[in-house]
Formats: sequence, C-alpha cells, structure tokens
Amino acid sequence: MTPSRLGRYDITGTLGQGAMGIVYRAHDPLIERVVAIKTVACAGLPEKEAEEFEQRFFREAKSAGKLNHPNIVTIHDIGRDGDLAWIAMELLDGRSLRDILDAGAGLSCERAIEIAAAVADALAFAHAGGIVHRDVKPANIMVLANGSVKIADFGIAQLPGGSLTLAGSVLGSPKYMSPEQVIGHKADGRSDIFALGTVLYEMLTGQPPFAGDNLHATMYQVVHKAVPAPSEVCAGLPPAIDAIVARAMAREPAARYQDAAEMAAELRRVLDTTAATLPGTTLAPPPVTANAEKAAPRNPLLRGIFIGGAVAVVATAAFLLLRPAAVTAPAPQAASDRPVPANAPPAAIVTETTGKPAGQPSAATSGNGKPTAPAKAAPGNWQAALQSAMKACEAESVFSRVVCIEKARWKHCPGHWGEIADCPSAAAEKR
Repeated sequence: MTPSRLGRYDITGTLGQGAMGIVYRAHDPLIERVVAIKTVACAGLPEKEAEEFEQRFFREAKSAGKLNHPNIVTIHDIGRDGDLAWIAMELLDGRSLRDILDAGAGLSCERAIEIAAAVADALAFAHAGGIVHRDVKPANIMVLANGSVKIADFGIAQLPGGSLTLAGSVLGSPKYMSPEQVIGHKADGRSDIFALGTVLYEMLTGQPPFAGDNLHATMYQVVHKAVPAPSEVCAGLPPAIDAIVARAMAREPAARYQDAAEMAAELRRVLDTTAATLPGTTLAPPPVTANAEKAAPRNPLLRGIFIGGAVAVVATAAFLLLRPAAVTAPAPQAASDRPVPANAPPAAIVTETTGKPAGQPSAATSGNGKPTAPAKAAPGNWQAALQSAMKACEAESVFSRVVCIEKARWKHCPGHWGEIADCPSAAAEKR
C-alpha cells in the first residue's frame, strides 16, 4: 500500500522499484520542491537487529548527505516511519545506465569513457572524505537529459534488506563486486574502482565481464575467471582502454588504481589522444560557406597552379608599370643644338637622323680611306641627365617616386638593376 505521507513529504506518485524498496515521487511543502524518496523496509527484523540497522542507516545516510559534488546525487533528508526508513534526495530528469544498456541502443566508446570518467570523479571525491560506495553498478548511475552523470546510493549497500548476506558480510550486486567483497573482506575505495572497471567493461562490450548461470557461479567467476580484454570482444578499441580496464579490474587491490582520480585522468587522456579513432566517434566537418567549394582549389596541384599564376600576373604588371615605353639608347643631340667650331671640317657635322657626318657614307673613313673609330659621347652627359631626372622625381609621392626613379634608371641605363656606377654606360665611359 502506498503511503500518503513520509515525514513532512506528501507522496504524489511512484517512480519505480529500487533494490531495497519502492522509490516515490513526493512534494516538500516546506521548501516547495519535488523530491524522490527511496525507502528501505526493515519489517521482520529482530528488535536488536532493527536498532543496529537504524543506527547504521542514519550514519551512512548522513555521511552521504555531506557529499556535495556535481556527479553525486544530493541527499536532502532522512527519516523513519514505522517499518520504513527513507531517504529524500534530488529528483533527476534522466535514465539509469541500467535502463540505457537494457534498451540495446548501445554506447559509443567515447561516451562510455566520458561516463566512467565522471563516475571516477565522484568516487575520488567520496573516497577523499572517507566514504566508500560499495555498490557501484549501472542501476546506481544516472545519465541526465542534459548529458551529465550522477551516482546515487552511497553507503546503502551495507544495509540489510536489499543486499545479499554471505558469511556475516553484506554484499552488493554480485556481477559488479570486487573479489575481496565476495570472500567477505572489508571493502575500501579500491573495491569501488574494481566495480567501476566492470561497469566500463560492460559499456564498451555490451556484456558484463562476469555472468554465471546462478549466484554462486557468478561469484566464483569474480574470484577466479580471467576476463578477455575488451578489444577481444569489441574490435577496434584502442590498447590504452584495455590497459585501463585491466588495471581497474586487477584481482589484487594493490595492483589496481589506488586513487580513482588517477583512473579518471587516464580515461580523459585516451579521449584527448585517440578521440578521432574511437569506435562510434565521428568528427564534425568544418563549416563550409556557400561558395567555398567553388572558390577553393580542390587539391595541392591546382592550388600550386593557382598561386603560381597569381604571382606571374603580379610580376608582369610590375614589369609593365616600371619599364619605359621604349628601351633605347639615349638619343643624340640634334646638330643645331650642338656648338660647332667655325673652322670645323664638314666631316664633323653630324646629321640629325643618322648620327653620321653629313655627306659621308655610313662608315666613317679617314683621309686615306680607312675606317675611323666612332666618336665617344661627352663624359658625364648620361649621368647628368639621370641625376636631373631622379631629382625631378623627389616631388612625387612615395610610391610614384619609386616608379619615377626606376623609369629614369631604365631610360639612361637600360637593362641594368645594380648601382649607377656599375651601369654599362658608365663602364663604357671609363674605357
């Protein structure tokens, strides 16, 4: 029969059946919030055992209530009404990992590692406060609608009623227990790490590492069975995952991770280094604009041709801009512009069009008919003209000045890019 009230909480519905009792949806009239209330039945226990149960129950619940961590379900209140002990906790919008695995949808390797790392964070926090969970299993791991992960029921595995009692020791779920719990030894934080290793194994492979036909067969496997590596069951898993699972599930506690924080760090290291190759993991392609596919070259060869063509166009434009309209030798002065001595012979008069003495053949000859050497240009004429042209460029803007100077250099010293003193015209002048 569903109670109408537990403590100050009004029961408004049933959320499900837990391992130790029914889980109710309830309303807290004092703070005006909705909570989940998990009950533990203690009916039928002898009076002495009932007292011990109540003391242990409240001690464990109070300890768990001190755990304030984003990956741990928050406990609000505890109490007892008649034969029912109860715990009021935050109501979560999500599903248990058990429900997700049973649905058969499967988890990607990346998501399995993320969930295990979040649970390891929670265990590390609890262990640092001296609290051991003792019953880490998929049913106690909640995956919320926003993707975050929380673990519930810290310390509850020690309570009678919802667990198996063997040789005076209270056990959790046999498929996820550590060997030392199975044989009745005290559980510590390393026991939780072993249990998390079995949960991770099941998330990766889709099957628990230990699953006998009956309870005793399962417990025997926990103590004696050599479990195959996850990659042997599910091909494609990285070797680093095999190593993490093997260390977490080592039969001897001393061979396991001694701190759950170390396990969490190694799990995230696998995500950082091998995320692109994990089974079930896909990387989103970079965003592509509407015209990017048409505008971008499709391979390195086309890209090289495109860049080379652009460079050629720029170089050609620069050449056309900097060179003068016609690269010619300096034009000789007209005959009328040059002073001619009064007693100069006719051969010394040079025509304006040919640069040869008027009335003479193209090759100058001496009086005896032999050809004579061409007359040398007046020293410094081309240099003076170049200096004058360069001085005129000073009135231009910076860019125009550079273009103007280069045009002057090409006009008075064609085809030469070096120092002015090295100009072929200067070299000819020195000879």
